[in-house]
Amino acid sequence: MESIGVPWFLVVRYLGPPLFLVLAGGALLWWRRPPRAGLAWTALMVNLFAAALPFLWIGVQLLTGEGDLTVIGLVMTLLQPAVVVVAWSLLLLAFVGGPRGSSGVTDAEGTGEASRTPQNVG
Repeated sequence: MESIGVPWFLVVRYLGPPLFLVLAGGALLWWRRPPRAGLAWTALMVNLFAAALPFLWIGVQLLTGEGDLTVIGLVMTLLQPAVVVVAWSLLLLAFVGGPRGSSGVTDAEGTGEASRTPQNVG
C-alpha cells in the first residue's frame, strides 16, 4: 500500500472493522440463518466495499492521473457515507422487514386468516 502513498496502518484501521463485521456477521448468518440471508450477505459486502472505496479511489487517481479534480474528490467524500447508509439499510431490511400481511398465525385451511372468535372445546 505504500506504493500508492497509503501506510498499512491506515488500511488496517479502515478495513479492519468491516472485515471483522463480515466474519462475525457471516458466522451469525451461518449459525442462525434468517429468512433473507442473501440480503444480509449483500449488506455486509456493501459495507466492506464502502470501507474500501477511498483506497479504490486513490488507485483510480493514480491510474488515470485525475487526482487534482476537486469536484471528483467531493463526490467521493459524499459517496462513501451514502454507500454505508445503503449497507445498513439493507441489513435492517434483511432482519426487520418481512412480507406484508403475514402475522405468522394461520387457520386450519392455511389461508392466513386466524379466527377472531374462540372455539368451544368440550
